[in-house]
Amino acid sequence: MLSKKRLIPLAIVLVFMLSIIGCSQQQAQQTPAPPAAEQNKDVILATTTSTQDSGLLDVLIPDFEKQSGYKVKTVAVGTGAALTMGQKGEADVLLTHAPSQEKPLVESGAITNYQLVMHNDFIIVGPEKDPAGIKGAKSAAEAFKKINEKGALFISRGDNSGTHTMEKNLWKAAGITPVVSDKYQESGQGMGQTLTIAQQKDGYTLTDRATYLAQKKNLTLAILVEGEKSLLNIYHVAQVNPEKFPKVNAAGAKAFVEFMVSPATQKTIAEFKVQEFGQPLFYADAGKNEADLGK
Repeated sequence: MLSKKRLIPLAIVLVFMLSIIGCSQQQAQQTPAPPAAEQNKDVILATTTSTQDSGLLDVLIPDFEKQSGYKVKTVAVGTGAALTMGQKGEADVLLTHAPSQEKPLVESGAITNYQLVMHNDFIIVGPEKDPAGIKGAKSAAEAFKKINEKGALFISRGDNSGTHTMEKNLWKAAGITPVVSDKYQESGQGMGQTLTIAQQKDGYTLTDRATYLAQKKNLTLAILVEGEKSLLNIYHVAQVNPEKFPKVNAAGAKAFVEFMVSPATQKTIAEFKVQEFGQPLFYADAGKNEADLGK
């Protein structure tokens, strides 16, 4: 049995330990926990002007924002400029239509989660009177040759966009290197504005079908060359790689890619303005083999 003399020191030690514990708990209660990092809800989308000028983004972006809680900041520029933004880590996600320019970024690791989304096609439009006589040309390259030979006016985007890239490929196929002149002019503008300039100047231009149809009520330009497989206009979506650019919104970009290839969004793309124009502006392609498009 413990004596009173031994109990007194033990009691003092116990009181001392309890006081230390009490102080520690009080200090813990007084010290606020560090705030949890807020999730970045802004997603910067770099995309081509055709997705905006056609009106498609006006439908898709609100759907994505409502479903995900993210807020999209859209930068609609030529595909070349959009890809440059991705290459520099200045955007979170890309929606573009120049596979030949996109694939080097995939290979370098600048972009990832690269997914096929949709396609439509390019068409050559011009004055209904068709002064260069290109209607019925066997190919787009032949049409470009005729435009050049007749000295007819051609309005180029001249902005390194996906459309401009296709145009340059067609001139190359025609064996012609165009030089800026009174008969070959560069708008430096998006597709909608370039169509307006071609209309005002009674010239020819290359356009994606969706933008042309969306703006047709304000145009007298006629479709003169279409249907060639080489004129396919293919769109991909991709994340800017967070391993290379840690500041990008990786979660938001991934959510946007998944949204674009989801069955519900693909259905929206396939049905976009079909009733209004009697034909699709875009064909939904998620999950398809790119080589099989246009067959």
